[in-house]
Amino acid sequence: IDTFGRNLDSYLDPDYKETELRREFLDPLFGALGWDIDNTAGYAEAYKDVVHEETLKISGVAATAPDYSFRIGGTRKFFVEAKKPAVKIKDDPAPAAQLRRYSFSAKLPLGVVTDFHEFAIYDTRLRPRESDKASAGRIFCRTFDQYPEKWNEVVAIFSKESVLRGSFDKFAATTKGKRGTSEFDD
Repeated sequence: IDTFGRNLDSYLDPDYKETELRREFLDPLFGALGWDIDNTAGYAEAYKDVVHEETLKISGVAATAPDYSFRIGGTRKFFVEAKKPAVKIKDDPAPAAQLRRYSFSAKLPLGVVTDFHEFAIYDTRLRPRESDKASAGRIFCRTFDQYPEKWNEVVAIFSKESVLRGSFDKFAATTKGKRGTSEFDD
C-alpha cells in the first residue's frame, strides 16, 4: 500500500501495464488472502486454486478469458478482472460490463474488478445490458488507501479460508437484490 501510494503518479500513467500491476500488486494481494496464486502446491490443472486467463465461452461472443478464476476443489467461486490503474473503475462502465458478462455467463453470484487503486465487488446475477452504468450491480467499492481499515471486510468475504467456511456464499445470499445501491466510499 505504501509503495503504491508513494508511486501513484507512475502507476496512474497510461503506459503502466496491467501485467505489471498483476505481478506487483494483485498477485500479492490475493496471496495475502490465502490463495495459491502460482500453484506452489503443484495441484493438477483441474484443482488449482487460481486459474489465470481461464478460457470462457459466452454465447454470441468469441472465447474470452477472465484475468483470475478463483476455485475451491476445481469449482469456480468468483472471477477477478484486473485493469491498469489508469482505468477509472468508479466511472468507466466497460470493466464492470466485462466482469458481469463473464460472471453472469458462468452463473457466479459475485465478481471483482480491481486496478489495486480501486477494488469493486459486483453482484453478477443480473443480466448485464449495454446501457448499464459502472455502478450497476456494484455492492462494494474501496480505494487502496482504505485497505487498512477495510481489510477485515475483504478477508471475511474473499480469503480462501472464508470461502471454505461458507462466508462468501452467505455474503452473496445477503447481497442479492441490493444491486447498484452502494455509494463509492471516499
